[in-house]
Amino acid sequence: MPKIKVLQLNVWTGRMKGALMRFLRENEYDVVCLEEAVWSEQKPLHLAHFFDTVDGLKAAGGFEYEVRQSNWGTRFADGSAIMEQGNVILSHVPITESEKIRIHGEYSNEMIYDENWEAKVKAQGWDAVKVKLENGLTVVAHHGYWDRDPLGDETSIECARKVADAVRDEVGPVLICADMNLIAESPAMRELDFLTDLTAETGTKQTLMNLKFVKDVACDHIWISKDIKWSNFEVHKEVVSDHAAVSVEIEF
Repeated sequence: MPKIKVLQLNVWTGRMKGALMRFLRENEYDVVCLEEAVWSEQKPLHLAHFFDTVDGLKAAGGFEYEVRQSNWGTRFADGSAIMEQGNVILSHVPITESEKIRIHGEYSNEMIYDENWEAKVKAQGWDAVKVKLENGLTVVAHHGYWDRDPLGDETSIECARKVADAVRDEVGPVLICADMNLIAESPAMRELDFLTDLTAETGTKQTLMNLKFVKDVACDHIWISKDIKWSNFEVHKEVVSDHAAVSVEIEF
């Protein structure tokens, strides 16, 4: 029976430079799901001077396999380079299939953070990346649609339904890791009730580090299908992002 250790984390664009790379070097995970991970095809070394990028995180954890999906991009330096930001799955287990799923909005590489940033963020791409591992496990990494209310709105429900539809008919074990921007009590979360939400199952009330938003919100979730056994669910105390790192060991 395969046993793997999984990490879920919104990396906050890797702005806690060095902290997450050190965390991955000091802890061993078989599969890592990241949101708000960043990279640049044009100027990777320049970006890595300021942030923990996907390339650095992949190297720090010694991962051989990866899938990246950019939700949006923004120009930096002299405007000639784009910083992509999105969902990433890093794995020690070979990835045999991958699929990028549009959940809401449209991709743009011209994101500008100004006084209208909230409206722009809502309109940008909120997507999911799905992979099948060689051991038969389906893994999804997703950054959920953002609304200030952690209970969400009607759009949150529509988005959660699309995430659910992406795995509803999968054959074999399923794992979803996500910063949903929602708490377990949200009506939108009922769309995924055919899976087990370990954040809710363990009574977790907080997955933020209160570096940006000062409130108790458990918005980071790990779901598993009913054919998976789990143990050692942990919300880590190390400060590596504005979100806590969340991990679990699973068997199937």
